[in-house]
Amino acid sequence: MHRNKYYYLNFKYYIIRIQAALLCALLYSQIFAQDTQEIQIANEYILKGEKEKAIALYEQLAKKNENIALIHNNYFNLLLDAGRFTQAEDYIEKIIKRDARLTYRLDLGIVYTRSGDITKADKYFRAFIKAQGEDAYRLKTIADYLAARNHIEYAILALQQARQSAGNNLYTLELANLYRIAGKRDQMVHEYLNYVTQTPANISYVKNLMQILLSKPEELEALEKLLYDKVQQNQNSEVFADLLIWVNLQQKNFYGAFIQARAFDKRFKKDQSKTLEIAQVALNNNDYNTADKAYSFLIKEYAGTASELPARLGLIQAHEAKVKRSYPVNRDSVNYLITQYQNFRTSYPDHPNSFEAHLSQALLYAYYLDQKDSAVASLNRLIVNTKISPNLKAKAKIELGDIYLLKEEPWEATLLYSQVEKSQRETPLGYEAKLRNAKLSYFKGEFLLAQEHLDILKQATSREIANDAIELSMRIKENTFYDPDGSALKEFASIELLVAQNKNEQALQRLKNFTVVRKVKMNREEAIRKNLWSPDKQLTQQQLEELKKVIERNKENIANDMFNDIASTDSVWVDEIVNTDQLGIKDDVYWLEANLRMKRGEFEVANALLEKILTEFGEDILADDAYFLQGELQERHLKNKDKAMEIYREFLNKFPGSVFAAEARKRYRTLRGDFTEAEPTPKF
Repeated sequence: MHRNKYYYLNFKYYIIRIQAALLCALLYSQIFAQDTQEIQIANEYILKGEKEKAIALYEQLAKKNENIALIHNNYFNLLLDAGRFTQAEDYIEKIIKRDARLTYRLDLGIVYTRSGDITKADKYFRAFIKAQGEDAYRLKTIADYLAARNHIEYAILALQQARQSAGNNLYTLELANLYRIAGKRDQMVHEYLNYVTQTPANISYVKNLMQILLSKPEELEALEKLLYDKVQQNQNSEVFADLLIWVNLQQKNFYGAFIQARAFDKRFKKDQSKTLEIAQVALNNNDYNTADKAYSFLIKEYAGTASELPARLGLIQAHEAKVKRSYPVNRDSVNYLITQYQNFRTSYPDHPNSFEAHLSQALLYAYYLDQKDSAVASLNRLIVNTKISPNLKAKAKIELGDIYLLKEEPWEATLLYSQVEKSQRETPLGYEAKLRNAKLSYFKGEFLLAQEHLDILKQATSREIANDAIELSMRIKENTFYDPDGSALKEFASIELLVAQNKNEQALQRLKNFTVVRKVKMNREEAIRKNLWSPDKQLTQQQLEELKKVIERNKENIANDMFNDIASTDSVWVDEIVNTDQLGIKDDVYWLEANLRMKRGEFEVANALLEKILTEFGEDILADDAYFLQGELQERHLKNKDKAMEIYREFLNKFPGSVFAAEARKRYRTLRGDFTEAEPTPKF
C-alpha cells in the first residue's frame, strides 16, 4: 500500500512538471509569435521607407537574444544607413558579448569603416585577420564575408594569409576574381596562370576568361611579355607555350603564333600539330605569307604523318588565295593552280582532302576561266560521290548554287540553297545557305522577304554570318528609310547581282552612270515643259492597253476621242530621274565601284573613290571600311609603306571601336618591323 502511494505521488509530481513545461512552452510560443509579428511589422516599415519606425521597433526586439539572428542584417544596415554609428557600435559590442561569432566581430570593423574612421578600421581588420593564425577555413570565411561587403583589400589579405599558412597556391581563382574587382590586372593574370599550371585541363576556361577581361591592346602586350618570361623559365611547361601561341592569335599576330607553334611542335612532338592549326587560322584571316611558311614547314617536318596531306592541300590553297588577291588575276596562274589541284587528286584519289581539292578546282574553272558548264558537271559528280562527307556535300551544293547564279538560273540556285537549309538545319552551313537565299531575294528587290531571312540570321552562331546578315539588313533599312519605295536600292541590288554573276564591265558602267528612275505624277504642262511627256508618244501603260482594246474592236472614232481625252487631262504619270545625292545609297555606290576598280588593278581610281566616301560620308557606316581599305591599297598594291603606316596609325585614333582595329594594329606593327624572323623565340 505504501508502495502504491509512493507511485501515485511520484506520478502526480511528473504530471505537474509536464503541465508546467507545457504552460511555459505555450507562453514562450505566444511571446515568440508576438515577436515574429513585430519583426514582420518592422520589415514592412522598411519596405514603406519608414526607416525611423523600423529602427525603433528593432531596438526593442534586439533586447532579446533569440531575436538577433532574425533582425541583425536589417537592423545593422539601417543604423549604418541612418548614420547612427555610435548606436551601431554599441549594438554590435553587446551582441559580441553574447555571441562572438566571426560575422559579428567583422561587422564591428565595418562600423569603423562606415563611420569614416579608416585608420581604426584598418588596424582592426589587420589585427583580426592576423589573429586567425593558420586556420585556412576561418580565413576563407572572413574573405568571403568581406568581399560580399566590398571590402576587397581585406578579403585579399585574408586569402593571402590562408595561402601562406598552407604553404601552397590555394584559392587561385578566388584571388584572381578579387584582383579583377580591385582593378589589379597584373596580379589577376598571375593568379590565372597559377591556376592553369595546377589544372592544365582547364586551359580553355582560362583562355575564355582572359579573352573577356583583357580587351585592351596594352593588356595583351603585357601578357605576351609575361608569358615569354614564363616560357624561358619553364621550358617543359606546355601550358605557358600554349598560352603564348594563344595571346599572339588574340593580337592577330599570326606570324608570331606560327613561330611559337613551330617551337611547341619541335619541343613536345604531339600527334596533333599546333602549326597546322595556326596555318589554317592564318589562311582564314588572309595572312597568306604566314600560311605558306607554316604549311611548308609541316610538309618538310611532318612527312608521312597525318599532318602532311592537309598541309600539302593548304599550301595550294594559300597560293590560290595569293593569286586571287593579285589584281588583276593572272589567267596563267589560275591554270597552274588547277594543275596543282589535279596532281593532288591523282596522288591521293580517295583521301578526304582530295575531295576538297576537287571542289576548289571546279570553282577556279567557273570564276576565272569562265567554264561554267564544266564546273557544274564537276560539282555534280562530287555531290553524288558516296565517299564524301555530308558537310562537304552541303558545301558543294552551296557553291553549285552560286554557279547557277552566274549562269543566270536563280531558281536552280535557290533550290540548292533550300536543300542545304533543310539538311543542315541550325549549323553554320545551313545558315550560310539561308544567307544566300536572303541575298537572292535582295537581288530581286524583294526586301521584305530578305529581311525575314536576315532577322533569323542575326542570331546565327557563326559571327561571320551574323555580321554579314546585320550589314545587309542595315543597308536595306538605311536606304529604304531615305527612299521608301526602294527605287535606288533596287537599282543598286541589280548591279550587285551583275557582280555576283561576274559581269564586272556591265556593273561598272551602271555604277559610273548610276541613275534611279521613278514613276511620279506630274502636271501635264510641267511634264511637257520638262520634255517628260507628250500625248502622242508617252501614254501610261494602262492607257495604251485600253487604246489597243478599242482599236482591236475597230472603233477608231472612239479611240481618237479617248486619245484626245487623255491629252487634255490635268496630270499624267511620267518617268523621272531622281538625284541620287538626295538618297542614302551614294556611299554604297562609291564602295562597290572602288572594289571593282581594285580587281581591275586601277588602284589610284579606287583610292579616289574611297576618298569620296570619307569626304562626303565621313560619319556613315562605311567610313572605317573605306579608311582601312586605303591603308591596304597603300601597303599591298601601291607599295607605299610609310603612307600605309600613317593610315593605320590614324585609323586607330579615328576608329578605335572598329572591327578592323585589331587588324590595323597588327599591320602597323608588322610594317614597323615588330614581327620579323629576328624576333626572340623560346630556347627549346
